[in-house]
Amino acid sequence: MWPQLFGALACALALMLACGQPPGRGAGEVATTGDGATSFRVETVVANLEVPWSIAFTPDGRMLFTERPGRVRVFEGGRLRPEPLAVIPDVEPTGESGLMGLALHPQFAQNHLLFLAYAYKSGPDERVRVVRFREAGGGLTDRKVIIEDIPAAQFHAGTRLRFGPDGKLYVTTGDATTREIAQRLDSLGGKILRLNDDGSVPPDNPFVGQQNARPEIWTYGHRNSQGLDWQPGTNLLFETEHGPSGFDGPGGGDEVNVVERGKNYGWPVIHHRATKEGMESPLLEYTPACAPASGTFYRGSALAQFKGNFFFGCLVGQRIIRVVLDGRRVVSQENLLERQYGRIREIAEGPDGALYFSTSNRDGRGSPAKDDDRIMRLVPQR
Repeated sequence: MWPQLFGALACALALMLACGQPPGRGAGEVATTGDGATSFRVETVVANLEVPWSIAFTPDGRMLFTERPGRVRVFEGGRLRPEPLAVIPDVEPTGESGLMGLALHPQFAQNHLLFLAYAYKSGPDERVRVVRFREAGGGLTDRKVIIEDIPAAQFHAGTRLRFGPDGKLYVTTGDATTREIAQRLDSLGGKILRLNDDGSVPPDNPFVGQQNARPEIWTYGHRNSQGLDWQPGTNLLFETEHGPSGFDGPGGGDEVNVVERGKNYGWPVIHHRATKEGMESPLLEYTPACAPASGTFYRGSALAQFKGNFFFGCLVGQRIIRVVLDGRRVVSQENLLERQYGRIREIAEGPDGALYFSTSNRDGRGSPAKDDDRIMRLVPQR
């Protein structure tokens, strides 16, 4: 009996070594939601990337994405275009920063405008800027700075970009490890900003005309937010946010918030499940930390049971979290693909109705598989 058992174990180990990756890191695997209602297959779309951070789909079906060292890449016709659409020369890719957010203009089909957020050096300091480009001739032209001099650092640098249903550009910023600036209205750090597409300030922003307050601010008291999306039907803005880590507070305290005009979300005065008059506590809180790095509502029909659900990727938590909601009320939540693909960052819905996600195993904190980093997708199991 024992020789046969050891032989079987040896064969299994040999197979793992031949594959070059641990179980759960291959393609074509099938998973089912906890309630058994939805089965889906996991497919690798493109591999051998370097920390893909943000994904956007063009109206003609191409997938654009950023790689943190400074590249904007194009996936089209079932393959990755060999040459980047652009390499941003002034990106500072230290630590958690680099080339981060990507958003397409709501009228991209007509004007071909896209927006990038990235860290750059400003003397001895690090900052973040948001820049608008026009896609033309196989590259990016017409560079225009939308906003810059946003506080940044090796850690807590933000930065997610999203256009809202109101046509305005929303920008998340981190506290740049200087926690007190999140409460200061004269600083852009630790905020969600709201801008017109040319960088001007909408006159209905909450702090317009207020002395010692930046008019770009929409909400404040955020630590390091990297997920934004609007709930279909209600247009409520949902946000994910990294909670305190060991050096600036007790671990955990990651958040999902409903974000509303002019409100204070508490950091660093309150965190975890603490409450204080005039400050907002999170809708959901996660301890131990899961490190939420994205956020999207599923609007498609290919994965019918997911319609209207909120999803976000987790870095430390190495999973996708699915939240079922009824307006603001949390009905249920579950973990998908837990510890199967390592650190998961971006999550986005594709025009094919699949749910795309990116790994972040080459960011210095993960254990890369042989073909990491990757963009993968969940598709229906037929």
